[in-house]
Amino acid sequence: MMKAAFFTLGCKVNQYETETIREQFRGAGFQIVSEDEAADVYVVNTCTVTGLADRKSRQYIRKAHKLNPDAVIAVTGCYAQMDRDAVSEIDGVSVVTGTNEKSLVFDKVMEYLSDGKSQIDTDREDDLNKYEELGVITEMEGRTRAFIKIQEGCDRFCSYCIIPYARGKVRSRDKDEITEEVKGLIEKGYREIVLTGINTALYGRDLGYDGIEPLIRSICDIPGDFRIRLSSLEPTVIDADYAVRLLRYSKLCHHLHLSAQSGSDSVLRSMNRHYTHEDYLEIVRRLREKDGFYGISADIIVGFPGETDDDFEDSVRLVGESEFVRTHVFKYSPRKGTRAAGMDHQIRPEVKKSRSEILISSAEATGRRFMEKCSGQVRRVLFERTEESMLTGYTDNYIKVYVPEENAAVRAGQFAYVKLGELYLDGMTGQIIREI
Repeated sequence: MMKAAFFTLGCKVNQYETETIREQFRGAGFQIVSEDEAADVYVVNTCTVTGLADRKSRQYIRKAHKLNPDAVIAVTGCYAQMDRDAVSEIDGVSVVTGTNEKSLVFDKVMEYLSDGKSQIDTDREDDLNKYEELGVITEMEGRTRAFIKIQEGCDRFCSYCIIPYARGKVRSRDKDEITEEVKGLIEKGYREIVLTGINTALYGRDLGYDGIEPLIRSICDIPGDFRIRLSSLEPTVIDADYAVRLLRYSKLCHHLHLSAQSGSDSVLRSMNRHYTHEDYLEIVRRLREKDGFYGISADIIVGFPGETDDDFEDSVRLVGESEFVRTHVFKYSPRKGTRAAGMDHQIRPEVKKSRSEILISSAEATGRRFMEKCSGQVRRVLFERTEESMLTGYTDNYIKVYVPEENAAVRAGQFAYVKLGELYLDGMTGQIIREI
């Protein structure tokens, strides 16, 4: 039996797409092994959002080649799309596909195994205009949470971002097909459905829908005890009224990843982000008016060209004012082909590093403060796994909860109402009040 291993970098969309490719190999009789094991085929699903992502992709390709110099290495994804020549020249690479040919990875590997001819195929940016159907996933790794890709592409063209060039035009997946996939996963026992896309907030605009709301309504109508989580929404697309309107759907988690990128109005303008510090806070305030413990997470970029000390302090202030449950901090990375890469006043690496460290420390303190406010609350938790004798899972508002396994009357894959206790590691302790 031939063995196949998979390595995924980047976003939740990439994770979903890797699962569809993995399922093709599994269905053809391949044994799926760990990315660190010797295999006959390695599939590397790449990211190019930062220079670090490119470097990690190259490092793993070389690692796979060392694990088995005779293996077929298939490279797909955003880095392959943007620089297929560089990727194809790395020792051991036999198959290269772009962001809109991931459904072809298995077939191209089999062609290579048959005739030994390299398979290099990436669409031009202008051809990235049709949604690539990857098939319906029937099972994912892990048995509680399933990622569902609903949308592809982005037309916002933030000045720092290479993704619109790597992923192409906005195109949405058919609502009925998504709903059918969700039904199948619920029947398999999955209890959290994460809707993900390159810019999830743009879902349905190309199909004439009123954004993502009709899809959420359709999924909420599916029978069963499960919840829906949005991977992210963009304040460049939705406003406070739209965000609050989504609260009417009872199966939708009270957590939103709301990309911020900066707290400085001048930096946001340079980024081509069409909202202000105050616009962002208005969304936060309106959500917290409905649920004072609504969980919000965000991305923040530090060291964007021209970012002054005052601009950076505006970002620190936004994190504190928003009381993010979790903040992902990134150092600005110039991407060739984007407008920001050619801007004046690029920030020195040591300044980016210092600002990143300061903001991470501030964000961690903010996250702890938010969780402390939640102490004593009873929230619904979906338990997922055991970590060092502690059963762990997440609340609907995205707090990780730890319960001693010996005291837990539930197991992974089940919901329970939990009273939140004290800060613990990266989350909080909890006491199970009632099983569901």
